[in-house]
Amino acid sequence: MARKHPKHGPYEDVADEEEAPVEVVPCWLCSRPTGKTIVWHHPVPKSRGGRDTVPMHPICQQAIITNFTNSELQRHGMNVEGLLDNPNVRKFVDWVARKDPDFTAPLTKKQR
Repeated sequence: MARKHPKHGPYEDVADEEEAPVEVVPCWLCSRPTGKTIVWHHPVPKSRGGRDTVPMHPICQQAIITNFTNSELQRHGMNVEGLLDNPNVRKFVDWVARKDPDFTAPLTKKQR
């Protein structure tokens, strides 16, 4: 008996619709558009009662983790300007501003 539909043929139920453009979300720290990888970061650490999340580049999140303790992050809260007052973070943001959104690089270890 002949098949009604070919086994390996074009998909009829898949329409040739254009995909909706993906909304580009700016990074919370550096304000550059995020790339393919978005990290949802807790500005106030969860261990300190933080519930809100913000979109960030992985390298920007690593810069924050490297330069601040959980207690310092709790004090700053959602205030990104307080984090940018730190000279190391300001220097990092100025440097990364010229990079591609998907740029990644190893950062120095936390100095305690």
